Amino acid sequence: MTEGDVVLTPLPHADGQVKNRPAVVLRVMPPHGDLLVCGVSIQLHHETPGFDEVMRPGDPDFATSGLKAASLMRLGFLAVLPVSGFLGSIGSIAPERRRRLLQRLSEYLVQNTK
Repeated sequence: MTEGDVVLTPLPHADGQVKNRPAVVLRVMPPHGDLLVCGVSIQLHHETPGFDEVMRPGDPDFATSGLKAASLMRLGFLAVLPVSGFLGSIGSIAPERRRRLLQRLSEYLVQNTK
């Protein structure tokens, strides 16, 4: 798995359920190489505008993503998971899209901190 891959993995949900879901690999984390991922959903109405990222079938990297429908990359749905738990990669997103996601997450994390 590499940064920018769209993967299938069991993701824990707030209600305690664990479901196999697509996710985007944002970063490989030190020291053990675990992966920081954001969950992907087809529930576009859950979008946090200016934070999350919507991928649509007309987008240049949609065909390489492995996604079947317009999808929401949810920066509010993060997990750090060991590589051993992943079911596999289904595609990848463009490097520019991954950079946008990381930039938004970074800006959010440092805003209003003291």
